[in-house]
Amino acid sequence: MESGVDWVQIREKDLSGRILIELTREAVAAAASRQARVIVNDRLDVAVAAGAGGVHFGHESLPVREVAHWRAREKSAKTALADFLIGASCHSIEEAQEAAENGADYIIFGPVFATPSKTKFGPPAGIELLGKVCAAIRIPVLAIGGINEANAGECFAAGAAGIAAIRMFQEPASLEEMSRRIEALRK
Repeated sequence: MESGVDWVQIREKDLSGRILIELTREAVAAAASRQARVIVNDRLDVAVAAGAGGVHFGHESLPVREVAHWRAREKSAKTALADFLIGASCHSIEEAQEAAENGADYIIFGPVFATPSKTKFGPPAGIELLGKVCAAIRIPVLAIGGINEANAGECFAAGAAGIAAIRMFQEPASLEEMSRRIEALRK
């Protein structure tokens, strides 16, 4: 994507299916020209109907294993879902290993650092545990929770394939410039 953002996750838990699919279709259309992928949180039906690039599940969502089995059947039928991603939120090494074994293509792990939106998951996991999770599984791990420009490099150094954030990407005057600075941290 020209801004350096590879994925955009639609995470609108309070919208009706009708409004969510409209929003997702708009995001998919906008992302297509920028070679970015749209991932829909929790709603497999909306992700498939809107032509999104994947779905992301939390603890209360559909089981990753069941969706991975469904996707395998779709792949064997050579449908358009051949590169449809399945992601899972994880908060421990055990959860990460289970998600990987069950067919997730990536996990989002955290909270790595303190953040108001993740307090219900307990204290931050920290960089050391992020590194252990990255070493324990063979699928990409994206770090989440309190990620900012000052600590993103620590996440990459620990083995994270990427970062997920909300505030960090809402605040900059230039998303493109921030993305370039973050990319430099990966090296």
